Amino acid sequence: MVKRPCYVEVFDTNEFSRLVCALERIPRTCFSFMLDEKNVISVQMDLLKERPVSYYVKNANIGHYLSYGFKTNKEDCNIVNTITNPTYLYSPIIRIKTLPESLKPETVEPEVMYEPLELEDLTSLIKLSYGFEESPFPLFAFLEGTKWLVGVFMNFNESDEVSYFCHVKIDYEPTKPFLKYSSKDGTEPSFVSGISEHGYSYLKVIKLKGKHPLVKL
Repeated sequence: MVKRPCYVEVFDTNEFSRLVCALERIPRTCFSFMLDEKNVISVQMDLLKERPVSYYVKNANIGHYLSYGFKTNKEDCNIVNTITNPTYLYSPIIRIKTLPESLKPETVEPEVMYEPLELEDLTSLIKLSYGFEESPFPLFAFLEGTKWLVGVFMNFNESDEVSYFCHVKIDYEPTKPFLKYSSKDGTEPSFVSGISEHGYSYLKVIKLKGKHPLVKL
């Protein structure tokens, strides 16, 4: 039986553009379609017990590409029809006329959830997130009560049915889009606006619209 996807909303188009483009060797392909009578752009990022987990943003603009780059040290994102700037990354947008039943959202059963796994500090989160693939895993952030949770989704064993949200809790909103760190100078990780400073590694942080619906909290 085909398991239909769960859709998770990110905060805005900047967050989504960062998700599909930033720090990626090749930008991810995204899809445009109607969801709950709103036009959205979506990308699949995970499988949870064989169920696709996709992230989306509401967007009424129409175009063939999602462009992402930096202008005056700030992120610059837009939906465009042509690839014109060689310094930018472009995610192709595939327009779906009508979603088949297999891609329509479905309420997920309570047992199909990520188990929360709290880590001690940001350094532990970084070590877990970086270096497993060509591109580091994105970090996702959302508010839970008075704390912000920042973490990564992982399955430690492919044969294991349990997937985890490995996270840290912080007392402030991560308003800057990247987490900067170095394994050589011993400085504490910090949230920064860009990725241009040499000698450091970076993880992208994606802020959600609300709580993640699949994290068991």
